[in-house]
Amino acid sequence: MPIVQAPFERRTVVSLALLYAFRMLGLFMVLPVLTLYGDQYLYSSPMLLGLALGAYGFSQALLQIPFGILSDRIGRKPVIAAGLLVFTLGSALAAQADTVYELVLGRLLQGGGAIAGAVMALMADLTAEENRTKAMATIGGAIGVSFSLALVLGPLLAAWGGMSAIFWLTAALGLVGLFVLWKLVPTVRRPPRRRREVGAVPELIRQVLGNRELLRLNLGIFVLHFVLMALFLVMPMRLESELAIARGTHWLVYLPLLAGAFVAMLPFIIFGEKRRQMKPVFLGAVVLLGLSLAIMPMVSVRWAVLGLLFAFFMAFNLLEASLPSLVSKTAPAGGKGTATSIYASCQFLGAFLGGALGGLVFQHGGVAGVSMLSVLLVVLWAGTAWGMRPPRYLASLLMPLHGRVSDSFTEQLLDVAGVEEVVVVESEGTAYLKVDPRRVDRKQLARIAEQCVRPQ
Repeated sequence: MPIVQAPFERRTVVSLALLYAFRMLGLFMVLPVLTLYGDQYLYSSPMLLGLALGAYGFSQALLQIPFGILSDRIGRKPVIAAGLLVFTLGSALAAQADTVYELVLGRLLQGGGAIAGAVMALMADLTAEENRTKAMATIGGAIGVSFSLALVLGPLLAAWGGMSAIFWLTAALGLVGLFVLWKLVPTVRRPPRRRREVGAVPELIRQVLGNRELLRLNLGIFVLHFVLMALFLVMPMRLESELAIARGTHWLVYLPLLAGAFVAMLPFIIFGEKRRQMKPVFLGAVVLLGLSLAIMPMVSVRWAVLGLLFAFFMAFNLLEASLPSLVSKTAPAGGKGTATSIYASCQFLGAFLGGALGGLVFQHGGVAGVSMLSVLLVVLWAGTAWGMRPPRYLASLLMPLHGRVSDSFTEQLLDVAGVEEVVVVESEGTAYLKVDPRRVDRKQLARIAEQCVRPQ
């Protein structure tokens, strides 16, 4: 993971990455074990366990944009602290749950600590614009590591202390997150500013929702997390019952598969980005995802099931890594924060329905029903993704404005080679540009800013 080098910014990024990782670790540790240990809850059924598995996604999707906007008004740290307290409360409730209904409520509260937007906004407040890409990559890497670690720790903790051990550890991680927030994360001394590149702007939501290319990507992340949740409704029980792998040793399956899948997908990501062939690589991963899900229920030989699970994780990792990059490239100038916020809401909504609807289908249609639903959704995704435009290899660039701009400012910027879009927001003191980093002359942009911006 790339780490910002300045000591102050390094401390900021590492501490915020820890907040993200602790929270996502707690949410993900449940995935590989809930259906195995779910019979310990009164009134449990496949449908209600599926609801419990994905419940956090509903509250997360509902609240993460409002929490981000609220942090613009009352401050980042108060909103993040409130979110961590709700997350901790939900974890404690789930740890003491005797019935599946209490478990569902606990998971809803866990997701109610929707701090993603506020954390990203605080990161933007505390890092320089030129270091922001590295900072976001660091946080993204922390999320990936937490997912892999969760699939290892979940089976180990459940074998030792049951589901309550997982939730009590999650509650403890929430409290550690509060300590990190107040003791390690620097405090912003100036009032928070709206950051169009990292947070949602209400007046841009309709424009972003009307963008067909972004809608394709939003459908993609929805389907990707739907099928992930649906897979973990059935796979843990298959490993135990069909493949005779003891539930306490499932981490020995997930660890090498995840590590190998991550290594295997890297050459394709590098090839797609360097050769600007991301569309065929992306479509190939969608096809691999669908094939692995379609064939997996048809085989029961251990090596074949594990091989298909490896293919699933490889495709999942490639798509999970490439989708945010495609959203960033596709989002209009000044709309990246809104686009990524809506994208994240679709991701959490997919997780919710993958658990809830997947559980309902599993209860009435078994493994075959869940597989058929998952494959149909991937086919729908592949059909819409087939018509996607090859991504524009453009980067977002922010130009601070220290005064009023002349009438010709936007036109002069657009005349610079490599500048594709310009949005000037004088109320925020910023010009948002989409540029081709290989062609644009940043010194020329700086000269235009000096000539066309009049001090107030």
